Amino acid sequence: MFNGEVRQWLLDNVNIIWFSFDGEPTIHDANRPCNDGSPSSPFLENNIKWLIENTENRQLIIGARVTVTNDTVKKQIQIVEYLSSLGIRYIWNDPLFPEVGEKPVCDDTDKLNSFEFDMDAYVDGYIKAFKYANERGVFYGSFLTCNFDGACDKHCRACTPTPHFTTDGYVSACDLVTFGENAHHMDCFVYGKWNETTQSFEFNEQKIQALKERRTINMTHCRSCDVKNQCGGYCLGEVMNESGSLLGQKPTTCKAIRRIAKEIGFPQNPYKYLHP
Repeated sequence: MFNGEVRQWLLDNVNIIWFSFDGEPTIHDANRPCNDGSPSSPFLENNIKWLIENTENRQLIIGARVTVTNDTVKKQIQIVEYLSSLGIRYIWNDPLFPEVGEKPVCDDTDKLNSFEFDMDAYVDGYIKAFKYANERGVFYGSFLTCNFDGACDKHCRACTPTPHFTTDGYVSACDLVTFGENAHHMDCFVYGKWNETTQSFEFNEQKIQALKERRTINMTHCRSCDVKNQCGGYCLGEVMNESGSLLGQKPTTCKAIRRIAKEIGFPQNPYKYLHP
């Protein structure tokens, strides 16, 4: 959601713009209402249409990043239909996962018992929507398939680790850690801090090394997996949040990734656009 001035700046200065857009207005507005409870979808629709209509000869990609919930696992084709009707041709989705709290989900009985997501239904819906979108020249990717276009032994930038500068002056390896102070069980991702006095960053080399060692060769459950080279052990942030271990696993997600790989295979060429 942004005004005309910001919209024009984005058009002139950015070549890839991803919108957090969960599908049809009734779906999206239930997930992402404005602060006062009013719908946010009209603002997104307006900005997307304007950007597409004014692209002209610019090399501009307008994409949607969709969160799929239990309410929408069986509506993924409808999501593709709606977003493509706005002119969007690039869609990535993420299946819902538990929010980050003060302790790992495995140690949080209330969260563990209350969280529900039908991964089997999600995979059913994704495979159908992927094929539907592909027939219509629309890319419909899943976070579960984000490494399917090449060989890897690490899943994401958190394993590199790529720096994210937080608003409270820390360096985090993962975008699930938005504040460095009191990061609780996610503190393993906070490997640096800005020193105002010396005007420089200070880094914890032990934490950096621990993140770099999060590779498939170091994870017992990955070694014999058929798709380890197109997965890399899955999202480290989610795994850490839910298992409490850098070398942990999400077994249900692993099963889903293997099934998707069997059903749709791997692309012949690298993705033209990365997962946002």
